[in-house]
Amino acid sequence: MRSTLILLYGAICYVAFFLTFLYAIGFVADLPLPKTINHPMSGSAGAAGDWIVDIVLLSLFAVQHSAMARSGFKKWLAGWMSPAIERSTYVLATSLVLILLYWQWRPLPGVVWDVGQGWAWWLLYAVSALGWLIVLSGTFVINHFDLFGLRQVWLRARGIAYTPSEFVDSFYYRIVRHPLMLGFIIAFWSIPRMTVGHLLFALATTGYILIAVHFLEERDLIAAHPEYREYRQRVPMICPWPRLAKRKESRVAASGQ
Repeated sequence: MRSTLILLYGAICYVAFFLTFLYAIGFVADLPLPKTINHPMSGSAGAAGDWIVDIVLLSLFAVQHSAMARSGFKKWLAGWMSPAIERSTYVLATSLVLILLYWQWRPLPGVVWDVGQGWAWWLLYAVSALGWLIVLSGTFVINHFDLFGLRQVWLRARGIAYTPSEFVDSFYYRIVRHPLMLGFIIAFWSIPRMTVGHLLFALATTGYILIAVHFLEERDLIAAHPEYREYRQRVPMICPWPRLAKRKESRVAASGQ
């Protein structure tokens, strides 16, 4: 019975995440949904209070997302609940914080750019869709069901000991070390009509991604996968630019030999 409840809990957390992820696409793209990043609210928009609310919501997500991903917090959480649902609980907490952000987000007036309804409109939305596709497909390149907690609860239900996923450096991961983060950045910025509120969202999330990946996630990956240190030297972090300097060094070394 306990294993069945754990499996059910993991499945509920996964469904909650997936629905939240789908809503994020419409929220950021300002699709016809009950609430989006630019959907008007009752009352005055753009007041100082609105800025504060949005900044607090973004900060809350950053704190929750980073704190619960640290190894120390994971060990503490696994100390009073089944380790099999630690990841599912993280996924559920992230979903709840995002739902709160969708619900309480205050649109901020002012248009930074607007390309109109021509070919540029379609092009930017196509690029944004590509970004979301990179995010979703990138999770399957590694281990989608492990990443979102389903593998852990499924193994627990079958009585099989959990083993961490192996390090992967194929497909997207041969080009950049964090293709999911690259996909998010593409999706957040490839918008035909950029408002002040959307610009705040894009700047804050991009800044958080760069800081968290460089100072937190990379450190954890090196600790979990010793081979990541060498991988880090040859593959760019997020932007897929060629490492010209390292290529030149390799050529010089080769010519010296």
